[in-house]
Amino acid sequence: MPANKSVGTALSLIEQDASKILTITVGKHNIVPGHEIPKADAQSPPELAFNVSSGTYMVIGLDIDAPFPSFGVLGPVLHWIQPGLKPEPTANGLSILKAATPFVANYIGPAPPRGSAPHRYIFLLYEQPEGFDAKKYAPPGGKKLSNWHRMRYDLGAFEKEIRLGPVLAANYFRSN
Repeated sequence: MPANKSVGTALSLIEQDASKILTITVGKHNIVPGHEIPKADAQSPPELAFNVSSGTYMVIGLDIDAPFPSFGVLGPVLHWIQPGLKPEPTANGLSILKAATPFVANYIGPAPPRGSAPHRYIFLLYEQPEGFDAKKYAPPGGKKLSNWHRMRYDLGAFEKEIRLGPVLAANYFRSN
């Protein structure tokens, strides 16, 4: 069951239009949608790239299968909100998206419970709203976001509050 309308739309989007697949590199893995990788390989934030040349972007990462794919009572779980992504063009036409501001929610890697089937970790790319103030939403002093604030994350409410537009691109991997 998708975590919200944007998650469902993003999953459909990447199935129907390859140009909307966010390029994600996790460690040594170049992710194609649904690729399974060991959780030990995904404990550092992924490198992101997309076919944009200007603007400012935000990525939101979620575990949409927590705690178990068949029993999502704690989900979705927020794994990352990184605003201030600026494109740095490369020779292949894609731009690496580099963070120019601190995180709102620090990245946490996959950690499905023992015995669970692999979880889907989805990354949604948005154009960052004009005037977005990351400090208003981030824990003070660059502290890491607690797990309590990650469970049952209400992406729809956050999208509405900060006036996020539609998902521009997405990708996901599975990990156990």
